[in-house]
Amino acid sequence: MGRLVVIEGLDGAGKRTLTERLTKALRSAGATVATLAFPRYGRSVYADLVHEALHRQHGDLGDSVYGMGLLYALDRRGAADEIRNALDGHDVLLLDRYVASNAAYQAARLHQGADGEVVEWVRALEIERFGLPVPDAHLLLRVSPELAAARAEQRARADSARTKDFFESDDGLQARCARVYDELAARNWLSGWHTIDGAAGVDTDALAEELLASHRTPG
Repeated sequence: MGRLVVIEGLDGAGKRTLTERLTKALRSAGATVATLAFPRYGRSVYADLVHEALHRQHGDLGDSVYGMGLLYALDRRGAADEIRNALDGHDVLLLDRYVASNAAYQAARLHQGADGEVVEWVRALEIERFGLPVPDAHLLLRVSPELAAARAEQRARADSARTKDFFESDDGLQARCARVYDELAARNWLSGWHTIDGAAGVDTDALAEELLASHRTPG
């Protein structure tokens, strides 16, 4: 059984880049690696509904914290077998966003912290009711909300297919979300968390070795 490693952080933190670089480093270290990103736009009807709602295409659906949280969760539930198969066939499965994203963003929308009721609702729904695999480790790619916003804006200008949604455009939401992520990391919510400075260079070779070392057993 492989290790389930989740990369979390604000929109614009650099999760996709870290996923690509860490995948390369893990493979160079001899590990087999699979990757998956959530939401699964273009592959899941629930993810596509999320995208549409975030661009105001379904009336006030995007305003519903629990409605949106349920759509994110259903997208992952639909990927549960894919996740398990990837874990069975690889040493490491890297996920770009997972359950903690739902917890952090919905808590931020409700002005709650990591100890709030919506974080517990997400855990009970996705882990207990839907039976999603529990991560072995979280990597929090931490950047300031200002830097994340600047990167998201630059990305939107460079790629017309990645226009900013109303979550990304809400600077206050992003700042609150960053605080919730810090609280989740401090609590080691669901599993151990490793905080990475996303504004500085990341030694992905050392990070890969650390992840693999923690999975090896003597023998």
